[in-house]
Parts: sequence; structure tokens; C-alpha cells
Amino acid sequence: MANKTSQHILNTSANLLGFCLIVMTSLHITNKSETTHMDEFTSVISVFLIFSCFFSFLSIKTIKESLEKKLETIADYLFGMALLGILVIVVFTALDLIN
Repeated sequence: MANKTSQHILNTSANLLGFCLIVMTSLHITNKSETTHMDEFTSVISVFLIFSCFFSFLSIKTIKESLEKKLETIADYLFGMALLGILVIVVFTALDLIN
């Protein structure tokens, strides 16, 4: 039987979406959102995570196995792109590359 990851993607994407919202809020509170593009970048990552949640949820709910695999693959790729984006945010923040 295939390795089903949709439930894990849904849970983790939702948690990371909360992380992105905290990053955007902290940028606005410190007024760094006006001098950097980090909040826009974080917003794009948030959209990837939202769609990853959406496709993984649909994958869990669908009855057709072929459609389930396609939806799970889409969710997986979106989740991977979001993880790369979060890595960039963490590196920029850790190295204090945002002004």
C-alpha cells in the first residue's frame, strides 16, 4: 500500500502557516515591513501553505485512489516549496540580513 502523507502535510502546513503569520505580524509591529520585502515573501509562502492544506485535505476526503495520489502529490510539492521559502526566511533572520 502507498505511503499516505496527506494527514501529515495538512497538520504541518497548518502549523507552519501560524509561523508565517507570526513573522508577518512581528515585521509589522517593528515597522520592518516598510523597509524590507520579507512580509511579501512570507505572504507568498503562506499562500503555498494554504493551498498545500487545501490539496491535502481534498486528498484525504476523496474516494478515487488515482485522484487521491494526484492531490497528495500537488500538496507535497507545494509543501516542499513552502519549506524552502521558510528556510530562506530563517537564514535571512538568523544572519540579520534584513535591515
